[in-house]
Formats: sequence, structure tokens, C-alpha cells
Amino acid sequence: MLEIAEFISPTPSPVWRLAKQAGVDLAVGGLPSDDLRPGDAPWDLAPLTRMKANYEANGFELRVIEARPPLNKAKRGLPGRDEEIATVCTLLESMGKLGIPVWCYEWMTDFNWVRTNLATPSRGGSVVTSFDIDDVPADLTSNPPIDEEALWTNLEYFLKKVLPVAEKANVKISMHPDDPPLSPIRGVGRIMRSIDNYRRLVELVPSPMSTITLCQGNFTLMTDDLPAAIRSFGKKISFVHFRDVLGTPQRFEEAWHDAGKTDMLACMQAYRDIGFDGVLRPDHVPTVEGDSNEHAGYSAFGRLYAIGYIRGLHQAVYAS
Repeated sequence: MLEIAEFISPTPSPVWRLAKQAGVDLAVGGLPSDDLRPGDAPWDLAPLTRMKANYEANGFELRVIEARPPLNKAKRGLPGRDEEIATVCTLLESMGKLGIPVWCYEWMTDFNWVRTNLATPSRGGSVVTSFDIDDVPADLTSNPPIDEEALWTNLEYFLKKVLPVAEKANVKISMHPDDPPLSPIRGVGRIMRSIDNYRRLVELVPSPMSTITLCQGNFTLMTDDLPAAIRSFGKKISFVHFRDVLGTPQRFEEAWHDAGKTDMLACMQAYRDIGFDGVLRPDHVPTVEGDSNEHAGYSAFGRLYAIGYIRGLHQAVYAS
């Protein structure tokens, strides 16, 4: 059964109370940072146990960890990658012991999501993030170029190391797409950017624990029929980011959940039809009147509209 969650940072913030007021009891969490004791690493069992207990004390059940140990050496195949991969194995073992079923990861080297404007005007004076390939700064990375096949080779090496650990721990590793799904950017290849490449991913090292984070804002830039893509991946989808955009991979802006290019109702129907059994969370909301744009795309008040919109779709689709 599809359930609605929200990203709740490990450090208490107003979002904790707002999410509860909006009826959200499931958390997508990060990694602990403020409660580390001497000798602790964020992926160790003890700090993760304390973090999970803190969520539970505030009424949240932790379903997904959406934060990663450093992995740039692993992505680039550099010396030290095995030590980085070992931290992931420790994280998966800890998650398994705590019953946290999904780890969301990505394979974007050097830089993560890229935006060229964090305050593009949107509906009613709200602001959203946007991207224009012509405005990407030349100094986005100081590392040498890397091509796509090298990234595939390094990903296969990574998966062969971590998937046996994930299987033993019963934790799904869930690949988030490149944001934007465009390659290369400033000489850096990006491989999780197309439907075909996602098919290649799930076949690369076959495992029931190798799964997909269906981030709709990225996937809708890969296909003109997102509901069909959802149906084609079926049970391989373990986690959903419910958001929308306007434009193309080269030039786009984030959209209000009811004002983008995607048929959001048809997407919700597709999740029902495939029997999706996991959590869906809103993502990349507008910054609205009275809120701060300090964390662009993740302001507090915009989430309330998104949660309400998603809950309405969910009730309509799953009641029919």
C-alpha cells in the first residue's frame, strides 16, 4: 500500500510539527550529525539507534534513509573507494538491524542536483528553482572529466560489493536519478538519466534489493508518458519523490504540484495498478509568502500544500 511520508531532518525543526499537523507519521530521514559521540560514525549502529528512537519519540516511523556517506572516490574509481564502500556496507548492516527498509542513493559524481536560479518567479509571487544549461558555471567542478562508461564500470564494482550485504540485511538500495537527467555537465558524465539506463541498472547486478527511487521531476524529463514508465518498472520501484517540472532537461523550472507538465492523477493510478508498497514523499516545493528561501525547494510552508494535494489524489484513487 502506498503511504505518504515527509523528509524529516534528524535535527528537530518546525517541519517536525507541521508534518504531524498535516497528518504525516512516516519519516524519510538523513544521517545523524548532532548526536555523534567520540568514535561514532554517522552510519554506525549506535548513533542510528539513537536517531531512530528520537524520531519515534516524536511520533514518526522511520522508513527511508535518504543521505549517503562520501562516495566520490567510489564513483570515480579512485584509490580509497573500498574504504568508502565499506561505510555503505556498515550503514546497510545497521539499517537491517533497526528494520529501516530502504536506502536512497545516487551516482552523481562531483556535484549533486544542479540549479542555476534558486528564486525563479512562479504563481502568485512564489519562487521556485530552475535550470538553464547555458548558465551552468564553468567552475562547477575542478576534477577531470569522466565519461559514462567509466561510471558504469565503477557502479558495477560498487553493486557487486554492496548488494550481497543489502540482501543479507534485507535493505533495498534505491537509485535516485541524475538531476537534471543530462550528460555531460561540464565534462562530467551522468548515467542515471534515461529510462533505458534504468533498465540497464536493474540488470547490471541482478538482485531483488537493487531498486529505483522514482523521482517524478527527473523521470518526467526522460519520457512523455510517465505513467507508462511507472507501470514498466513495477515492483522495482521502492520509493517515490512526487513532484513536477515544466520544460526540458536543458531548461526547466520546478512547478507547483498542480501546475506542471505531468498528469499527477494518472501517476497515482499507476502506483495503485502496480501494487506499489512503500512511501511517497513530496519534493522540491515552491517557497511561499511568509516563508524563507534559505533552503530553496525545501521550505516549510510549501510542503503543506503538497501534502494536502497528494493526500487528495491518494484518497480519490485508492477509494475507487
